[in-house]
Amino acid sequence: MAKVIIDRDQIERLDWRELNSPAEKGRRRLLITTDNFLPRWDGISRFLSEIIPRLQQSYDITVVAPDYGLIAIDKVTIEKIPLTKQKYGDYTPAKFAYRRISRLVRSHALVFNQAVGPIGICAIIAARRSHRPIASYIHSIEWELVPKALLPTGPFRGLLLPFSKRSVRLLYNKCTVLIVPSENIAELFSWERVSTPKRVAHLGVDTTKFSPGDRLLAREKLNIPPDTFVVGYHGRVGHEKNLLILLRAFRRLQLPKKRLIIVGDGVPSIVERFKKYSDVVVTGSTNHVIPYLQAMNVYVQPSFTETTSLAVIEAMACELPVISSKVGYIQHYIIDGKNGVFFDNTNVHDLTTKITYLHNHPELCLQLGKAARKTVIAEFDWERTAKDIKGILDSI
Repeated sequence: MAKVIIDRDQIERLDWRELNSPAEKGRRRLLITTDNFLPRWDGISRFLSEIIPRLQQSYDITVVAPDYGLIAIDKVTIEKIPLTKQKYGDYTPAKFAYRRISRLVRSHALVFNQAVGPIGICAIIAARRSHRPIASYIHSIEWELVPKALLPTGPFRGLLLPFSKRSVRLLYNKCTVLIVPSENIAELFSWERVSTPKRVAHLGVDTTKFSPGDRLLAREKLNIPPDTFVVGYHGRVGHEKNLLILLRAFRRLQLPKKRLIIVGDGVPSIVERFKKYSDVVVTGSTNHVIPYLQAMNVYVQPSFTETTSLAVIEAMACELPVISSKVGYIQHYIIDGKNGVFFDNTNVHDLTTKITYLHNHPELCLQLGKAARKTVIAEFDWERTAKDIKGILDSI
């Protein structure tokens, strides 16, 4: 299949009427705007890597994304926006490119937005001005994420919270519809006076890929001794992920053979803290997370803020017992002591105690893991996610 990348000059030469003419009868042109994309792996990138192929069955797709490097997707046009020189933690945003994004919005029938960074802001404003319907998927609670990610401490953090809330409210109230991953997130946004209609589309997991596998074989491939107790996490390494409490809890574990695996990359100062220890492995950014999950005994999610947490449900699909902070939709699909365990994400002793308890009760780990996978199979499926999202997009 052809791989298509159109650069800025090509876009500016194209006639918008030609772009708006569907390639096949009954198909519409869908513009996906995102401030996070491949080859930078994070939750939004993984979401789009799963949902784009499924939406391609009904739409001709163009993606507008930051220029994080070479990426090509079969039969998808990718419009790259140059990056700024500023870096915030592990994140380098795209430049504001309103004219280019506005031109693309006008040349498409529908806009599907993923965040409220520079690209998302331009897309929402342009869609409102040009009377194009725009649906925004809520991947994070921005007024929780931004202060914790950008200003984890300091006197200005308190000022950033109300500013973030007002900005998010203003932008999302310009959208046609918000697609939320759970009912409680819809209620939260309504409580914060975001009046745009909200529709629920739960995230999904490919349970044929994310499965238990052979732990000993996975460890052999990763050079991990079979009798080692492995604690793990996968995802972005950011301030809001609260990973240092995991490191402190791991250091306190009184176990003869232990290892901590952090599958991901992010803020350099946090990554360097982990790399100081010989029994801690930081893999760096990778999409090949399944072997690492299959090698773990326990998965920990200590984050301060989440919506659904794709990382958690992927770990649960691999039959891992999950110890998680009680945030976002996680508190609704994990039942404490049944298919996972909650801990106080401000209390390192609580986390240490619960990891130790699971180490000492392997039969409980097995029960929690099996119940976790059953939960994922019953509630989280990409085909259902895509069907729900397509239905919402078609309706607007």
